[in-house]
Amino acid sequence: MGYRLFPTHLRGRLALCGVVGIASLAAGALLYSTLGAKNADASSAPPATPPPPDVSATVKLTDAQMRSITVAPVGERQFVVEQQALGSIDFNENLQVQVFSPYQGRLLQLFADLGDAVVKGQALFTLESPDYIQAEANLIAAAGVLDLTNSALTRAKQLYSTQGISQNDYEQALSDQQTAEGALKAARDAVAVFGKTEAEIDRIVAKRQVENALIVRSPITGRVTARNAAPGLLEQPGNPPAPYSVADTSTVWLLANVTETESPLYAVGQEVQATVAAYPNRVFKGSISAVGAMVDPNTHRVTLRSEIKDPAHELRPGMFANFAIRTSAPITAPAVPLNSVVREGDGTMSVWVTTDRRAFTRRVVKIGLQQDHFDQIIDGIRAGELVAVDGAIFLSNIAFGGAS
Repeated sequence: MGYRLFPTHLRGRLALCGVVGIASLAAGALLYSTLGAKNADASSAPPATPPPPDVSATVKLTDAQMRSITVAPVGERQFVVEQQALGSIDFNENLQVQVFSPYQGRLLQLFADLGDAVVKGQALFTLESPDYIQAEANLIAAAGVLDLTNSALTRAKQLYSTQGISQNDYEQALSDQQTAEGALKAARDAVAVFGKTEAEIDRIVAKRQVENALIVRSPITGRVTARNAAPGLLEQPGNPPAPYSVADTSTVWLLANVTETESPLYAVGQEVQATVAAYPNRVFKGSISAVGAMVDPNTHRVTLRSEIKDPAHELRPGMFANFAIRTSAPITAPAVPLNSVVREGDGTMSVWVTTDRRAFTRRVVKIGLQQDHFDQIIDGIRAGELVAVDGAIFLSNIAFGGAS
C-alpha cells in the first residue's frame, strides 16, 4: 500500500500544528502538576484565622428589623466599690461566758437546757459544796459567839458600874465582844463569796440552819449555748468543760478570711453585707470591728471580724457566709444594661451606638464593675448617647454573620 502525499503548502501547516499540539500537552501537564501540589498543600495547612470584626462597622436596619431592637440613652448610676470574701458565723466572744461553779462540789439539780433563753441572775444549777457548807457553819458559829459576847459585855457593864468586877475583867469582856464582831464580819464575807446576798446571809444567821445547795446563777442575759453537766457529777472550779456556756446572741461575729494582698484595703468601720444559704433572700448588715494583726502562715490570709445585730436569733454559729465589704465610697459612672454589651471573638467588648435610631455603629468600650444587671462603662461612650439596650447580638450577627 502506498503513502498518500499532501500538497506542499499543507505540509508546513501540519508540521506547525504538531509542534503546537506537543507544546500544549506539555503546558497542560505542567499546569496539572502545579495545581495538584497547591491543592495538596492547601488540604494539609491549618485553616486561616478569620480577620477581627471591623471596629467601625455600621448596620442600617429595615422597619422589620427595627422591631428586634430597643434603643435607650446611656445613663449614670452609682456603683458600690466592694470586695467579696468567704467566712462563717461565730458567737460574740465578748458576750459569751463559761459558767463554772465557784468551788468544788457535786451537782444536784440543773434548771436550763441547751438553747434556753436565760436572764441575768437566773438559777442554772445547784451544787453541794463542802466549802460552802463549812463557810455557812463558820457563819452560824460566829453569830452565836457574838450573841454570847454581847450578853457577857452587858453583864460586865452592869457589874463594873457597881464595882462588882475589876476594870480588867470589864475590858476583857469588851475585847471579846469586839473580836466576835470581827469574826462574824469575816464569816459573812466568806459566805458572800459564794454569791449570797446580804438578805440571804441574814436568813442563814436567823435560822441557824445550813443550806446544802449552792445556787449558781447566770451572769448575763442570753441563751444557753452548751450544757456539759448532769446531776451527780463532781464539778471542779475552772476545770473545762464548764457546766454551762451562756452567750448574748443578740449580736454575732462574722469572721471572713481575705488574702494578704487585699488586706490593706480593709479598715475598722467599713460596711459589711452578709448572706447565708439558710436565708438566700436576706441580707445581714454590719461593720468591721477588728482586722487581724497577723497573716496565717499556712493560708496567707488575714481574718476580718464584723459584728452584726441578730435580735431574731436567725444566724447560728458555724454557718458559712458570703461577705460583701465596701472598701470605698460609691462611684458614679455611665452604665448600660448587660444586654447592651457584646463580647466579641477577640475578647473586646462593644456596644452599638446610633444617632437616628436606624443606623447603628459598633463602638469598642471598656467595662468595669457589674452590679444590679448593669455594666459600668469606663471608656468608649458617654452618658446621653443612644445605644441598643436589647438586640445588640442581633446587630453583631447582621454585621459579621450575614444574618438578615
